Amino acid sequence: MNTPQQKIIFISLTDAPNGAENVLFMMAKAVNGEMVFLKKQRFSGLKVSENITKRYLSRKSIFWGFVKLVPLLRNYKRGDIVMSTHPYLNAFLGFLKRMGYVRSKLIVRECTSVFTRFTGMKKRIYSLIYRMGYPGVNLVVCQTALMKQQLLEHNAFLAKMNVLVQPNPVDINHIISQSVKPLVNGDAKLDFICSAGRLIPEKGFPILIEAFKMIKQDHPQLKLLLLGEGKERGQLTTMIAANNLTDSVFLKGQIDNPAPYFKQAKLCVVSSIKEGFPNVLLEMMSVNSAVVSTLCAGGIADIPAIAKVEVNNAKALAAAMHQTLNNKTNSDTAIAQQYLYNRRPEIFAQSILSALN
Repeated sequence: MNTPQQKIIFISLTDAPNGAENVLFMMAKAVNGEMVFLKKQRFSGLKVSENITKRYLSRKSIFWGFVKLVPLLRNYKRGDIVMSTHPYLNAFLGFLKRMGYVRSKLIVRECTSVFTRFTGMKKRIYSLIYRMGYPGVNLVVCQTALMKQQLLEHNAFLAKMNVLVQPNPVDINHIISQSVKPLVNGDAKLDFICSAGRLIPEKGFPILIEAFKMIKQDHPQLKLLLLGEGKERGQLTTMIAANNLTDSVFLKGQIDNPAPYFKQAKLCVVSSIKEGFPNVLLEMMSVNSAVVSTLCAGGIADIPAIAKVEVNNAKALAAAMHQTLNNKTNSDTAIAQQYLYNRRPEIFAQSILSALN
């Protein structure tokens, strides 16, 4: 999609295999772009295709990545495009562009609604860095209309800028191809419910465990597998033991390829409390017709063929899980696939570049 004279560069803090990084990777593939990572993960980094030009600026720290990024940015010309998706990095690039140091066009994507997610000093710091950096941005991309509304409410100066609502992409074909790979460590023999994400408060895993306990009596054979790693592992382990669920709920840690779990699960669940938008929901829908999600982000209410419940409500989540398990049907599969087809990375990339121009 880019010309030989034009470079499109995607800059990320790390190559961690999270939602924001995956979005940049999908767009890089769609436009034959380049990827720059400020820091390389020691373990389980994003699996970047060999045909994608990639550069890792540091193996020690993100700070040194920022230091090494500064001279690199001078290599990009006025016709080039730089895109990033982390607030601190977005603001840093925007500030350098305001100063005239960055000459290329700059696109930034909002990975979460920081002004509703954080409070106090942290929120004030974000307000400051947005005010310093975002006036230099050419295009701001929001995942949902709600995210755009929240962004403009807290940053009135952005109303004069180009702010685009562009739903996250999903590479259906890639997920389907990855989903046929076998599960290991005996997991293929289990009947299980699956959820995935970092073990952090925003993901709502305590609510999911509570809901799972409520339906356990009616589904005694089922296990709950949580894919991901994070700072709440200790608290979740304690909660699982306190509820006598050590034989039923398993923290699987970081899984490089979660697609086979999504495919083979009796049910996939997103239990988040607040998200920019949970990309994992789209991945689950790509290979499984039994999906339940909380209304943790704008746009979820409009998604067809999934069960939806309010956030922070274990009883409602348990009821939706129980009903979906008992009424699993493929009647809405075609509708779901058409919805996902309209969110292909090629459409995502073309919409953003068209808005930039």
